[in-house]
Amino acid sequence: MVTGWQQKPATAVLILADGTRLEGFGLGAIGHAAGEVCFNTAMTGYQEVLTDPSYAGQIVTFTFPHIGNVGTNDEDIETVNMAALSGVRGVVLKADITNPSNYRAAEKLDAWLKKRNIIGIAGIDTRALTARIRENGMPNGVIAHEPTGVFDEGSIQAELNAFPGLEGLDLAKEVTTAQTYHWDQTGWQWDKGYGTLDNPDFHVVAIDYGAKRNILRCLADQGAKVTVVPATASAADVLAHNPDAIFLSNGPGDPAATGKYAVPTIQKLMETGKPIFGICLGHQLLGRALGGTTSKMHQGHHGANHPVKDLTTGKVEITSMNHGFAVDAESLPAGVTQTHISLFDGSNAGLAVDGKPIFSVQYHPEASPGPRDSHYLFTRFLNHVRKQKGLPEKPEYTAPGAAA
Repeated sequence: MVTGWQQKPATAVLILADGTRLEGFGLGAIGHAAGEVCFNTAMTGYQEVLTDPSYAGQIVTFTFPHIGNVGTNDEDIETVNMAALSGVRGVVLKADITNPSNYRAAEKLDAWLKKRNIIGIAGIDTRALTARIRENGMPNGVIAHEPTGVFDEGSIQAELNAFPGLEGLDLAKEVTTAQTYHWDQTGWQWDKGYGTLDNPDFHVVAIDYGAKRNILRCLADQGAKVTVVPATASAADVLAHNPDAIFLSNGPGDPAATGKYAVPTIQKLMETGKPIFGICLGHQLLGRALGGTTSKMHQGHHGANHPVKDLTTGKVEITSMNHGFAVDAESLPAGVTQTHISLFDGSNAGLAVDGKPIFSVQYHPEASPGPRDSHYLFTRFLNHVRKQKGLPEKPEYTAPGAAA
């Protein structure tokens, strides 16, 4: 007989570099992992976030309290290799995971986290943790899950002490493809699922620094067959495929570190005159290739509600963002124009080379997760190819419900 109130023992902990210890209840994989602790404000798309290679090396705190309520499925995975891990080190939640309620749900999030080897903790005051990150920046931390509640404190602390942080870290090599492959899958449609591009009009080579599936689908939706090459591919490797255009993908880590081998390649590719489009890490690498600099952000941008202004049109779009580094706008040389800015903090969100078909954006226009406001950028990219081929260009914006 229970004679008094008993507290359920903690089965998970999150320990920050300054010694702060947050206790909760474990989810997903068992064990411990170190990473940079960030927060994400998206209300949807948790599966896309947790399979985005750009989050490699990070422990993601979701500010939205109800995570897992639509379950998981194989269609919403963003890591290209279904068997590969995304690199996310852990996930921090406010509420425990409930049973899913969605017709597309195939598996509960808890079981899915176990399969993906992602450690989770629930029962955390995520508002307080988010406020702490906003005030002090993104800390290194270690997340641990042990069902018995008995933790190997020495091993956990040793892993935290050994984690170097993301500054100066090249993570693209950890998440890039090991070999070249071709992509022809098109976007998802209601009651149809994903399609296949049968008769491509163009050929785009994508350099994979941590590419997401839906970015490749958006290129295929524009009529482009995509050849994906590893992050370490040389300019000669890329040009051997005779592409009409070149895409620089998203990815994790410090652009200064990845840029040691990526920047010389991009600089040689720019000399060809072929259209080039970069997203996220690809944007930062292009900025460095043009002579600009990048720097670590205080808290980064992570969410699906970030307003960005397109200075070329005056339009404002709501975007998905996931980056902890940014291009320093004041470092961009003459001949390079800042095209987009974040309306949250004024940081750089896009650039273009004057008079050349070369541009990039910091955010994620493929809308996985997030709104579709920025799909026009893929049209803008392939319009450069259409122009070079003497083909009619497509309008960047279409009316709601109209064909892209």
